Amino acid sequence: MLNVALTGNIAAGKSSVCELFRRWGATIIDADQLTREVEAPGSPVLGAIVARFGPGVVRSDGTLDRAGLRAIVLADPGARRDLEAMVHPAVEARRAALVEAARRRGDRIVISDIPLLFEAGKPEGFDAVVLVDAPVELRLARLMRDRGWDETEARRMLAAQGSAEAKRGWRGGPALAAPFIIENAGDRAELEAQAARVWAALLVRAPA
Repeated sequence: MLNVALTGNIAAGKSSVCELFRRWGATIIDADQLTREVEAPGSPVLGAIVARFGPGVVRSDGTLDRAGLRAIVLADPGARRDLEAMVHPAVEARRAALVEAARRRGDRIVISDIPLLFEAGKPEGFDAVVLVDAPVELRLARLMRDRGWDETEARRMLAAQGSAEAKRGWRGGPALAAPFIIENAGDRAELEAQAARVWAALLVRAPA
């Protein structure tokens, strides 16, 4: 099994690339979905979040107010670190279990979509890393257009993540090459062509 991490800063286009890889046969593990699962009503993680940030971060239906919590942690790096310490270990444990299940099934290529791979994960633990990237101003425009965020909030979110330049230059040591890079500054056809190029390279690396 080829164990692959897919990452990229917000609004770079990871979700679109994930869907292409899924269509072509990859097993996809979505860290954002796992985050929602571990933060579900009644979960220990949600309980820890409420204990740290107060009951105001929970909606009337018992679910986490993600927008409200995001505003808190974007304004306070210490709060963000506290939140990550509560959430990331639970997400990683769940992800590791799903990877092991895929291994036992004999899945050929497993791709973990991990937005904060370089900030909070362990990229060196994967067989390959795929980075989806786009210019900062284009990602800013996408956040404002697609998510309805104002410019201040969008820029705060962009600034909260590590630089794309550093991620593009990351090297995992002699056993792991530089990230495969998918540029997402053009149209859908261009993105699909770049993703197909990377997919072909992953197939070469994957066991038969």
